[in-house]
Amino acid sequence: MRKIILTVMGILLIIAAFFGAQSIINSKKRPVAKPAKVVKTIFVDTVQNSTIPISISANGNLTAKQRLELFAEVQGVFRGGSKLFRTGQAYNKGQTLIRIDASEYYATVQSSKSNLFNLITSIMPDLRLDYPEVYPKWQKYLADFDLSKSTPPLPEITSEKEKYFISGRNILTSYYNVKNLEQRLSKYRITAPFQGVLTEALVTEGTLIRQGQKLGTYIETGVYEMEVAIPKAYGNLIEIGKSVELTDLDQGKSYTGKVSRLNASVNQASQTITAYIELKNKELREGMYLEAQLDAKEEPNAIEIDRNLLQEGNKVFIVRDSVLDLIEVQPAYFGEQKVVVKGIPDQTILLAKSVPGAYAGMLVAIYEEKRASDVAPRTTNDKQ
Repeated sequence: MRKIILTVMGILLIIAAFFGAQSIINSKKRPVAKPAKVVKTIFVDTVQNSTIPISISANGNLTAKQRLELFAEVQGVFRGGSKLFRTGQAYNKGQTLIRIDASEYYATVQSSKSNLFNLITSIMPDLRLDYPEVYPKWQKYLADFDLSKSTPPLPEITSEKEKYFISGRNILTSYYNVKNLEQRLSKYRITAPFQGVLTEALVTEGTLIRQGQKLGTYIETGVYEMEVAIPKAYGNLIEIGKSVELTDLDQGKSYTGKVSRLNASVNQASQTITAYIELKNKELREGMYLEAQLDAKEEPNAIEIDRNLLQEGNKVFIVRDSVLDLIEVQPAYFGEQKVVVKGIPDQTILLAKSVPGAYAGMLVAIYEEKRASDVAPRTTNDKQ
C-alpha cells in the first residue's frame, strides 16, 4: 500500500513539474508590437513648363591669336639692338627684334648694285644714238640711282627693239640678281610685325645663329583665342559671331567673347566639332584656363532639374495623394549637374530633392515651411 501511495505521489509531482515549467515558459513570451508606418518628409516643386535656353559648357586654354615663331633664314652673329632680346620684353610694331651681323653680305650686295650701275652706264651712248626716244628715262634712272638705298625698278620698256637691246646687254639678269640679294639681305634683320611681347627667347646677343635655328616666340597681347570641342549634334546651332560668356574659375571673373571660326570636319574619335572663341581683354594672358557657356538653342515646354532626380534614365518621382509615383519623361539635354526634360504636365508635384530608398507607392509628407506671419506675436500681457 505504501508503494502505491509513493508511486501516485511521484506521478503527481511529475505532472505538477511539467505544468509549472510550461507556465514559466509561457510567461516569457511577450506580444510582438506591430511596426509603425514610416512617413518620410520630402521637398517638392510645382511643375511650370517654360522655354529653357540650352547652354553648352566647354573649357580650354587661351592662345594668342597672332603668334609668331621666329626662325633664322640666314647665318651670322646676333648683334644687340635698342632692347635686349629677353622673355617678357615688349616691342612696338616695326621695332627690331633681331639683328644679325650682315657686313660681309652687305658688301656683296653693294658690289652687285655697282655692277648693275656700270652696265646701264655703258649702254647710254648707244641709247642716245640709236634710241633717242628712250634715252631720257634711262638717263633719269641713273640720276636717281643711289647705292645706299634699295635698287629702284627699271624704267618701263615700251618697244620690242628696246626690250631686245636691254636684255642683250644682260641688264635684266643683273637687275634681278641684285633684287634677289637685297631680299636675302633683309632677312638679317627681323622686325616686329605687330605690337606684342616676346614670350620665348632661345638666343642671346653674341650667339652664332645658324640657318633654320629657332630664335624665340613673339605674340600679340590683348587678342586671344580659345579652342573648344562641342558635340556634333549642336554643331549646326553654333553660329560665327555669336556672343559667348567665359569665366575664370580661379578668380571668378567673367569675360565676353565671340565665336570666330568653326571647323568644317568632325573629330572621328570624340565625334565633336572644334569651335574657336575670340576674346579681347588686356587682363588676359596666354595659357589661362577658362570655362565657356555657348548658347545652343531654346527648348520649349520643358523644365530643368537635377540629374540625380532622373531615375532609370527617363523617369522621375511625382507625388499623388501623399504617395510617390514614377512617370516617364523625355530628356532633351544633359548638362554636368542639370538635365532638361519634357513631358511633365503643368502643376504636377515633382520631387525636388532625392530621397534615399524611394520607391513607387512610398508614403510621404510634403515639407512646409512655417511662415513668420503664421506665428502670433506675443503681447505684453502674454509675457506677464
